[in-house]
Amino acid sequence: MFYVYGLGGPIYRGPLENLAQVSPVRALSALRRVQGVNAPATERLPDPAEAPAPAHSGAPHTLRQEALAAYTDTQQGPTPAREPLERVQDVMTREVLSMAPSLSAAEAWEALAARGVGQAPVVNAQGLLVGLLLRADLLPASLLPGPAANTTGIAAWQLAQRPVSELMLTPVPAVTPDTHLRQAARVLLDMGLPGLPVTQDSGQVVGFLSRADILRAVVADPPLDLWT
Repeated sequence: MFYVYGLGGPIYRGPLENLAQVSPVRALSALRRVQGVNAPATERLPDPAEAPAPAHSGAPHTLRQEALAAYTDTQQGPTPAREPLERVQDVMTREVLSMAPSLSAAEAWEALAARGVGQAPVVNAQGLLVGLLLRADLLPASLLPGPAANTTGIAAWQLAQRPVSELMLTPVPAVTPDTHLRQAARVLLDMGLPGLPVTQDSGQVVGFLSRADILRAVVADPPLDLWT
């Protein structure tokens, strides 16, 4: 299930198929596109076919060590069955940094930097989702209204005092914990967002699903099952 939340509360509740028909979401997609980063041509993942086969020295002590390691593995018993990760709740971050709309840009920047995250949901006094703050939108280059604004320290001070409510994305899409990861990943791609707030039906934020969360799940155990 997907939602769209704004300052006035929920705007949309429904399936992925109709989410793109919500006009604030279409506008968000047009404004926010995450730019891809191309790796240098000299850097590429090694081809397993090109990797040299491991050479055994044949030394007796090496063979004994390998035999002991194999014996130890057999004593640990069979590997437990691993369940595939299919839902947002399987990979989302549960300890979420949230922002108040009245927080200043300077305070928000410090909070994001301290946690090492690039975005945070914005919640009102009742804890309900009203927007999404991106750290990229706090950079002076993206906030200053014009070249002349960077000529004085007064303009920089005024910039740092702007409230989060003036800088956040709103309305913002959200997702429920039981949503399939494949659908959530599709919204991230279509909307150009780095992450989605995860909410209950009431609008309370219970987690956050970022692109980094999905990537970590791809390379970790248990295996990620997005395509079944």
